[in-house]
Amino acid sequence: MTFTSMLIPLWILGAATIQAAEPAETHGDKTVESIVVSATRLDESSADLIGSYTSFGEDQLSLVQPVHIQQLLQRAPGINLHRGNGQEYLPAIRSPVLTGAGACGAFLMMEDNIPLRAAGFCNVNELFDAHTEQAQRVEVVRGPATAFYGSNALHGAINIITPDAKPGKSLNIGIEGGPYDYARTRLSAGGGSKNNAWRAGVTATHDGGYRDDSGFDQQKLTLRHHYRKQTLQVDSGFTYSNLNQETAGFIVGEDAYRDSSLARSNPTPEAARDTEALRLWSRFQYDRLQVVPYLRYADMTFRQHFLPGDPLEENGHRSIGVLSSVYLDATESRQLAIGLDGEFTRGFLKQSQADPTQGSAFLQETIPVGQHYDYQVDSFMAAPFVHLDWLLSDHWQLTAGLRYEFMDYQYDNRMLAGRTRDDGTACGFGGCRYSRPADRSDSFNNWSPKFGISYLIDADNRAYLNIARTFRAPQATELYRLQREQLTADLDSVELNSVELGVKGTRGRLDYALAAFAMRKENVISRDIDFFNISDGETTHRGIELQLDYRIADNWRLHYSGTYASHKYDNNPGLSSQDIVDNDIDTAPRYFGAVQLKWDLAPLQLELEWLHMGDYYLDPENLHSYPGHDLVNMRGKWQAGSRWTFYGQLINLGDAEYAERADFTSFTGARYFPGTPRSLFVGAQWNW
Repeated sequence: MTFTSMLIPLWILGAATIQAAEPAETHGDKTVESIVVSATRLDESSADLIGSYTSFGEDQLSLVQPVHIQQLLQRAPGINLHRGNGQEYLPAIRSPVLTGAGACGAFLMMEDNIPLRAAGFCNVNELFDAHTEQAQRVEVVRGPATAFYGSNALHGAINIITPDAKPGKSLNIGIEGGPYDYARTRLSAGGGSKNNAWRAGVTATHDGGYRDDSGFDQQKLTLRHHYRKQTLQVDSGFTYSNLNQETAGFIVGEDAYRDSSLARSNPTPEAARDTEALRLWSRFQYDRLQVVPYLRYADMTFRQHFLPGDPLEENGHRSIGVLSSVYLDATESRQLAIGLDGEFTRGFLKQSQADPTQGSAFLQETIPVGQHYDYQVDSFMAAPFVHLDWLLSDHWQLTAGLRYEFMDYQYDNRMLAGRTRDDGTACGFGGCRYSRPADRSDSFNNWSPKFGISYLIDADNRAYLNIARTFRAPQATELYRLQREQLTADLDSVELNSVELGVKGTRGRLDYALAAFAMRKENVISRDIDFFNISDGETTHRGIELQLDYRIADNWRLHYSGTYASHKYDNNPGLSSQDIVDNDIDTAPRYFGAVQLKWDLAPLQLELEWLHMGDYYLDPENLHSYPGHDLVNMRGKWQAGSRWTFYGQLINLGDAEYAERADFTSFTGARYFPGTPRSLFVGAQWNW
């Protein structure tokens, strides 16, 4: 069944329900109308915000119990995370599934409104540093975020909200288990008074891995504190995460994921990833002023199993920053916010190779043993902004914002500059693969205007229009991690123009949100066929997103999220020797969606889920493709009195053979991260 055929009956259902126009009802786990802070750094109803927002609350989080963040986010339209191995993934929000530095540079990932990584130093897997396992809420902004956020909020933002510190004693202990030695333990506790409360949460996870020589151990700690005295309120948070992962790489060969023995194999048993990250912040609120100073630390070592020679990369950064805003002219009809964000970061990257490169004589000679890169980058970011929300009348609401962002890099190369071995000798066949720029500085100045207007159709329904021009500065690795003859990367900031038209609200038993968007990106940064980092790309992105939540009966609910989108190349800046203009961008399925049927007869909840992934191309030439897949999952939760909760989920009920990710390279041909077979996870939680 195609995505379109899935869409038609749901449209009919929605239209019939809207026509019925029954009185609005309150649903405990609505996702269309919920509280989000990711738009304005304040708690607001998503129904009152102009744009596309999805918020997953405690009811959904406790039912889904995601083993991987993908299992939660795939319930929202427009989001398409492709899992790698272990905790790894590649992201997409209103975009193709992106790779390289641009894969993380296009999205802003946050915990408690603090970006998980510094501007210019993102990591494609950075969501694994957030304490999602004990989140109170997970928020998603689809499309360019507001003026409160700048670089990296290009296609959208994801914000993990950890539980607040609340008065009164509490203790929660949870354990769960699954196949391949999977085990997870969670402990949280809190206490204190209304004006001085604390909370602590710890999670420890072990996964033996479905594939050979794979699996991970991860530990996370979150501390929260709340203090209030008269008009001063201070909320503070600390998160620490540690990951030790044995990574299984791609399996190679046409439809290799259909071979069970290949799917279990690991061609790169030496691959591994170790990460440490922490963030410390305090949010000071005094009257209309909000100031959030923060510290950030990130450190990672991993084997690049996807590159010839399996080089070892070590990277990290330390940041100090502040988010500040003051709300002026704050009345019932108008709110003006002005602010200044600033951040200083010191980052580093090293790459080395201990063993000779396997393969052709060309690879062996041009990718030598020894140090490839060793550099440090100091960056400074400053961004003043203004944001206005104005209720023009009983029906019309306007929002407008403008952000200016200055980004400065000071690059220090700690090796010999040029395209040589680390001892200065030349490689054969014309030179070494890796080249190192000489010391330099780069700065970027960007303006980001945003405008939205909405019309309140009635008390529960509104239509809106959003227009935005946003950006992302080049990442440090795009500027200074060069290859072959390129010794200078003259890159511009990626720019995106976006128009979105939508309608959302409630009609009788139906909550709905429908959005159509059109975006054009310029100065897209990519690596061409000569291995040069360039910023001459142009792409277009158009799509429709639909989200429905329908109460069939008192105990039955149907939830649907679906996306139809077209992502195309507008030019060929050197990605292929063939004409790719108007081709679909690789790893950009046109159709994907999810349906959940939920039965709720307290104290028992059951859910049946259907996930559809459409086919997509694996290369810019559109010569190779993945056929897509359908998965069925089941979940259940039983509240056994006031103290105990039991839950379970059966993933891939039909035991389908599928690929979590597929792509194609000229060196390997088709390659895949295979999906796991049928898997049962069960758990219990004790609350006091």
